[in-house]
Amino acid sequence: MGIKSFFKNAFKDMKEDAKAQHEVDKANLNAVKAESKANWEEAKAMGKPETRKAVMQAQRDEQIAEAQKRQAEAEARTKAVKK
Repeated sequence: MGIKSFFKNAFKDMKEDAKAQHEVDKANLNAVKAESKANWEEAKAMGKPETRKAVMQAQRDEQIAEAQKRQAEAEARTKAVKK
C-alpha cells in the first residue's frame, strides 16, 4: 500500500466518521428539543390548579403504595425471624 492510497483511505474514513457523528449530534439535538418542549408543557400545565392537584395526588398515592410495600416486607421479615 502506497502513501497515496493510505491517505485516500484515511480521509475516506474521516469523512464517514464525520457523517456518522453529525447524525448522532442531530439525534441528540432533536432529543433535547423534545425534552425541553415537554418540560415547558409540564410547567405550563402545573399552573392550572386541577392539573397540579392531580399530579400531587398521584405522587402521594405512589408514596403510600411504596410505604405499604416496605411495611409488608418488614412484617414478612419479622415473621421469618420469629419462626
